[in-house]
Amino acid sequence: MKQLIAEGVLNPGDKLISEKELAEKLQVGRSAVREAFRALEAMGILEIRPGEGTFVRRVEPQELINVLSLVLIMNRDTTEELMELRKILEVESAGLAALRHTPEELAQMEEALAQMEADIKAGELGEKADWKFHYAIAEATHNSLLVELMNTIAGTMQRVLRAARMQLYMTPGTPQRLLNEHKAIFQAIKEGRDQDARRAMFEHLDKVEKVLRI
Repeated sequence: MKQLIAEGVLNPGDKLISEKELAEKLQVGRSAVREAFRALEAMGILEIRPGEGTFVRRVEPQELINVLSLVLIMNRDTTEELMELRKILEVESAGLAALRHTPEELAQMEEALAQMEADIKAGELGEKADWKFHYAIAEATHNSLLVELMNTIAGTMQRVLRAARMQLYMTPGTPQRLLNEHKAIFQAIKEGRDQDARRAMFEHLDKVEKVLRI
């Protein structure tokens, strides 16, 4: 059944033939078909409607995002994987933001940078301003699914950002270096230099990831 759906033989919304007909066609017992239907229903692939029949279920992108959110909540030891996910999401996000940003979105990034700088002068970690900056970049991509994904990992990401900054701040000069890295990302986005924006984002995330692995 999964193979038929993957191959496009069955599509979302299609009604399946009855258990009896399918059992005869596959030359198996009806109980085997019934169990298969229940398993596929539990997996969210099929929808059994009493009195109507069994249908191929339509899966909305938000449902997939909700599953990811649940995984992050249940698995607390996800730092390394989160950093890999950030590279996958945010490097391209920086490139798209360079091509699609609005003046309002640039203003949000500048506001986050100003807050980050103020936090550094006050001796604070500034992880909230850090998150605000990266989230503003995601919004500037104008990709609703990407923004939803960033919302999903927000809690875990802020926890990791705080841990990263605590480790990074042990080295003199690091707070200013982090600020400069964010400013370089912003400048590339502002000037529409998408490749430079991607490169600056990758280098920034790569440095953070290496510190967290120590």
